[in-house]
Amino acid sequence: MDRKIIVAGHISYDITPQIYNTNGKNFAKILKPGKLINIGRATVANGGAVNNTGMALHKFGANVELIAKVGDDEFGRQIIEKCEEKGAKTKFIKAEGEDTSYTIVLAPPGFDRSFLHFTGTNDTFKFSDMDMEDIKDGYLFHFGYPTLMEGFYKDDAKELIEMYKTIKKAGLITSLDVAAIDPDSKAGRLDWEAILRNILPYVDIFEPSFEELLCMVDKAEYTQLLERAGEEDVCMCLSLENDILPLAKKVMDFGVSILLIKCGTAGMYLCTSDDVSKRLGLSNEWNCFKYFQKSFKPDRIKSAIGAGDTAIAAFLYGVINDYNPKRAMEIASGTGAMCITEYDTFSGLLDIKELEEKIKNNWETQDFIKE
Repeated sequence: MDRKIIVAGHISYDITPQIYNTNGKNFAKILKPGKLINIGRATVANGGAVNNTGMALHKFGANVELIAKVGDDEFGRQIIEKCEEKGAKTKFIKAEGEDTSYTIVLAPPGFDRSFLHFTGTNDTFKFSDMDMEDIKDGYLFHFGYPTLMEGFYKDDAKELIEMYKTIKKAGLITSLDVAAIDPDSKAGRLDWEAILRNILPYVDIFEPSFEELLCMVDKAEYTQLLERAGEEDVCMCLSLENDILPLAKKVMDFGVSILLIKCGTAGMYLCTSDDVSKRLGLSNEWNCFKYFQKSFKPDRIKSAIGAGDTAIAAFLYGVINDYNPKRAMEIASGTGAMCITEYDTFSGLLDIKELEEKIKNNWETQDFIKE
């Protein structure tokens, strides 16, 4: 089915040094001023939502078009070249005199990732930079990481809300992904609960992580969760009944049709409205569907970067190809597990048919969620 997907938003040039086994030590304690740390070769690759989600969809064979903003510098040229050499269709905005975004990714084995990030052209990207006539030809519009893009979150996300209103009015299925917000940044000082209440009525599919979403709508509860987790990964101490379900119910009341909450290593939770089949032209199986998909056990772990973004790509692939919700969840979870087997976000991914065969062959799941 040749339904066109447009993936727009944040892109960056990612530099990920290989960090050797930390022998169970907390990485923050290893990374001390004045200390030399031996590391391995660096993986240099495109990153950000447009690359991670868009290129995964391209690998799956979807009709996808990528829209992002880069500068007229070496990082910008490399980003475009890396996408186009794989045959992806791009509509990049090239800004003269501006610098492309880049990220240094610290991904030590056994620990969540940390990022050193330069926002660059992502901050000057605006809705008006995009060709609305081209977008109208699409079937589904996905936008990633506006929480890292000043042009879309300033003025209480006025530009972002207007974009979703316009694109929804044009008849496309709309999808939104966010990224973690630095509480000390400009974005961190905004009332994100109010913003979500204003934008989610125009968003059909919302795919935040649990941690990102809780931070946006309940900072006090988020602070308590961090204290409860201590040095443990937040997603490894979540309760389905006490943490995930109440948050999902609250956000569904904002007006979104499909809510996919990524819960890291534990898996992901899907919740849909009771009329989503009518809204989006899906089968009745999608109506009022609630399900927690456990994560699949990865063959190996090299880097968790991009796992959530590529899982979103597989889920959207399932939506546009008329999969039932459980099957869409399975390929999303499986794709996330395959992504982390390599340092980049592309080479570890399997073709969807291969992935489904792996799932059918009793691929083992992991039981980390607390009931």
